[in-house]
Amino acid sequence: MSRWALGIDIGGTNTAFGLVDENGHVHYSNNFRTADFPTADELAKRIFEDIEGNSGAAHLISGIGIGAPNGNYHNGTIEFAPNLKWEGVIPLADIFKSYFNKPTTVTNDANAAALGEMLFGAAKGMNDFVLVTLGTGLGSGFVCHGKMLYGHTGMAGELGHIVVKPNGRACGCGRKGCLETYASATGFKRTVAALQKKYQKSGKAVRSPLPRISAKHLTTLAEQGDALALEAFDITARHLARGLATAVAITSPQAVILAGGLARSGHTLTDPLEQYLKRELLIIFQDKAPVLISELLDENAAVLGAAALVLQN
Repeated sequence: MSRWALGIDIGGTNTAFGLVDENGHVHYSNNFRTADFPTADELAKRIFEDIEGNSGAAHLISGIGIGAPNGNYHNGTIEFAPNLKWEGVIPLADIFKSYFNKPTTVTNDANAAALGEMLFGAAKGMNDFVLVTLGTGLGSGFVCHGKMLYGHTGMAGELGHIVVKPNGRACGCGRKGCLETYASATGFKRTVAALQKKYQKSGKAVRSPLPRISAKHLTTLAEQGDALALEAFDITARHLARGLATAVAITSPQAVILAGGLARSGHTLTDPLEQYLKRELLIIFQDKAPVLISELLDENAAVLGAAALVLQN
């Protein structure tokens, strides 16, 4: 029987998990609301009970991989994650080991996504690439020479918190002008909201009212030629290009891969992004780091990424 890994993705809203084999097949999966568990210990216990009760396969697991906000690979901890109820430093790996008695590895969710892309997605066969997740925040994972870049603290690769606009939008990290405030799904919504006010003030006609701001809805409007939607993607692409040009200059990757909800906008985002990248990139990097869309944009993508922490070995 092939090795199985338990992949767990802990998010601010939901925790998804599944049993994954070496070929990327998910044999069982489930999810819970993260906020329903006051402590990480209670979540670990519930996942153990679920795996035992519904699959009876806990004994087949060779290891556990966990992707989580502010996950520290070196220490097996979650450290001061702003989007989780659990405060301070949480010894997550030790907690899960106490229930499953299996080797457990923790990293941040973007690093896990990068490993999943390398094993099962668009980065197959690549040794050097950057994975950028455009979700609630902007996460990133850097793979160099086939290895994830963790750095001295285990927290390397925070592309979302480079400043692309000095004294710009306030960021949850406490600074201003971070890339995350412009090029994440949350930043995109802030851009659309600001444009709505600008268009209303100027008296410009807006083709469609936007009671709910979503990348999917704005993508449809942009494809129909809506001026506000097109401008929103243009602003997002311009700031994202600045951040990606910095990442490319430092790591010289084979490709930059975009994942997360905003990446589903496809060419509506990547077309202006590639145009801005041509302006921002050093000439020695021109046409050497194509922008690709993740091949794992389904409901199990995060679980596959977490499982890859185990299966990569």
